[in-house]
This record gives sequence, C-alpha cells and structure tokens, in this order.
Amino acid sequence: MDFSADSSYLQVSTGSYKRQVYEVPSGKQLMDQAVIDRITWATWTSVLGDEVIGIWSRHAEKADVNCACVSHSGINLVTGDDFGMVKLFDFPCPEKFVRTCFCIVTTKSTVDIMVLYHFSRRSMMEIPPILNL
Repeated sequence: MDFSADSSYLQVSTGSYKRQVYEVPSGKQLMDQAVIDRITWATWTSVLGDEVIGIWSRHAEKADVNCACVSHSGINLVTGDDFGMVKLFDFPCPEKFVRTCFCIVTTKSTVDIMVLYHFSRRSMMEIPPILNL
C-alpha cells in the first residue's frame, strides 16, 4: 500500500494481481489511467504497474515476485522473490526483462523488503556479489 506524495491517492495490489488506485479520503476507485500516470508516489512497494514491468523475468509467474521497495531517492528498486533472490533495479524499469544491477541469494522465499534511508547503488556494490544467508 502506497500513498501519493500529496496524500490524495492510495495504491494497492490485490490478491488477483491488479493494481488499484483510490482517492483519499473518499475511497472512490480512480479509473482514469491518464490521471494515474501523473501521480507522484511518496513510496512504492507494489510489484505491479508500468513502472515495474522490468522486474519480471521471462519465465516468472504472477506469484514469483513477492515484494518491492523503492529507495528514498526514487532511483533504485529492490525486489524479493520465491527463489530467495533479492534484486536491485534502476527505477522506474518500464522495459520488459531488465537485467538486475545486483543480486543476493538467500535460503528461502523473500516475502518482505525495505530500503534503508542511506541506501545507494554504490553501497550495494561494496557487498560481495553473492551472499548466502
């Protein structure tokens, strides 16, 4: 769930893999894609939307990517998936099948992720290429 920068809108991802945007405080669902495209989001934790099409690999199923979080600077996106992979992308990544900038392998499914305030691609690059946690 994410609020717009001006707190006028809320976006959610449903269990049926739909991205929905609502007006705040009325709760009315926003259907106009042109208006949705102009919204600036304060946070981004959705795995759905044109801004994150590139996080999906060629063979991914809808449930494979579990979580996402955009850095506070708005230029990086970190995802977690069913295969224990934590991946770093440039944000937005609207092109299909984008290569990851960095990947960490964990031992089980990654279901939640958060970017720390001082996160940057440079600091991620200082971590060894593969970490088995």
